Amino acid sequence: MKSHFLASLLFAALAVPAFAAPTAQGFDNETVGAEPKSFAAAVGNWVVVDDTGNKRLSVNGAKWARGQTSAGLADKARALYGERYAEFLDNVQSYAYFPIAVMNDVADFREGTITVRFKGVDGRIDQAAGILFNVQPNGDYLTLRANPLEDNLVLWQYVKGRRSSVKWIRNTPTPSGQWHEMKLTVKGNQVEGWLNGKLALTHELPKPVSGRVGLWSKADSVVYFDDYRVEPASR
Repeated sequence: MKSHFLASLLFAALAVPAFAAPTAQGFDNETVGAEPKSFAAAVGNWVVVDDTGNKRLSVNGAKWARGQTSAGLADKARALYGERYAEFLDNVQSYAYFPIAVMNDVADFREGTITVRFKGVDGRIDQAAGILFNVQPNGDYLTLRANPLEDNLVLWQYVKGRRSSVKWIRNTPTPSGQWHEMKLTVKGNQVEGWLNGKLALTHELPKPVSGRVGLWSKADSVVYFDDYRVEPASR
């Protein structure tokens, strides 16, 4: 039933119209030591932490071992997507290597901008920080991710249980222990990836995006996130 369980996490709200107002999410009102209320922690260990007096959302892969679904995933899945969850959950074990947290307040992002600040804290294999988007009911998704250990920016796709790179940009340093800003811009089929105010990646997708959004990471990464903001394209 695990596989039938994560799909409910990502598809109860497809009937909800695309959002029309900017949605900003900090973590000042969250509880340190607890999972966030503003994001559904689907895979991996996502917890609110105190960072020099400021509350951040952390993905903590320090105890990572091939990844695991988060506690109470079924309830989170149903809260987001209702009963249409089986197909998504069929893939949950396939992507357990990649922690994801899904934003509760945005049911269908199509065009606009997603911005987040991140800081690589620890991780020997990875310190991956990603913007998750175009999350589909069958578990497919796209993610734009930076990695302080690799100095690159990559647009990944996850299709039918398999991850592959769509566009890979090297020489984009984001040193560990420092805050950086990553921005994703989507207009029609066009995708842009920005780091610290500089355009680093452009790509044309085969079709427009439409789905949920959130945060993404990998393996043993320990990364702090803050100031997640979703802005729809102006009409």
